[in-house]
Amino acid sequence: MAPVVRRVLVTVGVALLFLLLVGATYQGVATALERRRFPHPGRLVDVGGHQLHLYCTGTGTPTVVLEAPEVTMSAAWALVQTSVGRVTRVCSYDRAGLGWSEAGDEPFAPDAAAAQLHALLPQAGERGPFIIAGAELGSALARLYASRYPEDTSALVLVNPPGAILSIRTETPSGRFMALAPWLARTGVLRAARTWSSSVRGLPQPAAAELRSFLNRPDHLARASGELARWNDAIGRSEAAPLPRDLPVVQVEVEGGDRIALLADEKNASDVSEAIVRAVRRARSTIGGNR
Repeated sequence: MAPVVRRVLVTVGVALLFLLLVGATYQGVATALERRRFPHPGRLVDVGGHQLHLYCTGTGTPTVVLEAPEVTMSAAWALVQTSVGRVTRVCSYDRAGLGWSEAGDEPFAPDAAAAQLHALLPQAGERGPFIIAGAELGSALARLYASRYPEDTSALVLVNPPGAILSIRTETPSGRFMALAPWLARTGVLRAARTWSSSVRGLPQPAAAELRSFLNRPDHLARASGELARWNDAIGRSEAAPLPRDLPVVQVEVEGGDRIALLADEKNASDVSEAIVRAVRRARSTIGGNR
């Protein structure tokens, strides 16, 4: 190798190493500041070896439980939770390893997610039966919960359930990209490029900033990547899960090319909120709950 070529390669290598160090430092400082700026708004509840974050607002029965779409977390429901919270009690939560929730020792598994939610709610003092509302991957997990715990489920609201609605054309971040995302986050590339900034723009503060923060954190993205890796398994299990014949199930179609941003769109959030509120009123008329 010629000396000139060798010098060029060394120079380029040193420059890249410097940029990586700068990016990693930028990422570390920004994450430390965000941890202080965005403490969890709800409660951390032990579900057996690790804690899950649960955020509940409003009063009344039945309680609505929100399952977030893939890659996101409880903050993605901010518009919907505010609206539904005017009518009844509503709880969003972060699945293990996402948002403020601890990951625990086991990787993501669809059935385990349902079991952890079932452990979380009574441990937090929340009383069922619940209306379970889920979006995208969250709708598959909501269906699994209802199938496994029918006595704790009074209705299902499924937003863009995968495989069921062919007219919707949205895109999930690819598994390949999500596998790289934690490394891109560690070096500050995602944060500097503002990869998902526009996706959260429609959410109110502080939810928008909270979601944007976690979409730049390697631990959150690594868990999200693990969920996407089990996408087909989760959908297959959901579609095969038997539901009680008398269980009310509402499917809601919302538009949007970015699944992360679906619930940040005001019209989408309004459509989903209205469907949930209708389910609440129907449940009240059936069981004679609070009006």
